[in-house]
Amino acid sequence: MALIKCDFYSETLGISTEFAAILPQNTTTQIGMDGKESSGKPPVLYLLHGMSDDHTIWGRRTSIERYVAALGIAVIMPCGARSFYRNCNPQMRYWDFLSQELPELVKKFFNVSDRREDTYVAGLSMGGYGAFKLAFNQPERFAAAASFSGSFENRWLEECNPTEYHYIFGNREDLTGTEDDLLGKAKALAGSGKEMPRLYMGCGTEDFLYDVNVEYRDKLQAMGYDLTYRERPGVHSWDFWDVEIQTALDWMFKDRK
Repeated sequence: MALIKCDFYSETLGISTEFAAILPQNTTTQIGMDGKESSGKPPVLYLLHGMSDDHTIWGRRTSIERYVAALGIAVIMPCGARSFYRNCNPQMRYWDFLSQELPELVKKFFNVSDRREDTYVAGLSMGGYGAFKLAFNQPERFAAAASFSGSFENRWLEECNPTEYHYIFGNREDLTGTEDDLLGKAKALAGSGKEMPRLYMGCGTEDFLYDVNVEYRDKLQAMGYDLTYRERPGVHSWDFWDVEIQTALDWMFKDRK
């Protein structure tokens, strides 16, 4: 596998930023990390971080490079700051960056597939919100999306840090009917006749976001989504997410084993 740190200037954000990329490579020289390349352009997994982290965290807290070595896929891990992957203001257009500029840059920089059946997204907490938002808004682009301890309702942020909440989401206590309403976006997609992405959700039963995740599970299943849900004892921590990413990779790429 090749691990690449990509520093570049974002026209959308108006700043220099970065993402980390894992690219497949044929190798049998590393014990426990035999890699393989795809016969064609490799599939891509966009892997999103949580609110307190950055693009390096998945490589620092898990063995993601080792987990994907035998799958022959590319992994793109962008920096989303503390934005909830949305356009917080004209200077922080992280939704436009994630949904438009980043995939074009990835296609330009690397020889990877951009076919729907080869494109996936996953994330934890804030990243779970971003992953599902991408899947519901761009179903023609993503075959599947996975969320771990997804922060789908953000009342907790408003309660513990109202200043930051309003900086990110504006002066709106109720996001219903807005571009940030995940259930509204999911319902609109379910009624559109378009192909819906497969979904995976994992959450610990002691996680402070557990009740929200159960609520979203039930509502998404009622809308007809092909949703795989997994819960087990655990809190909002890397001990839980390290296991979940491995389970989700098996779920996404079971045909590539």
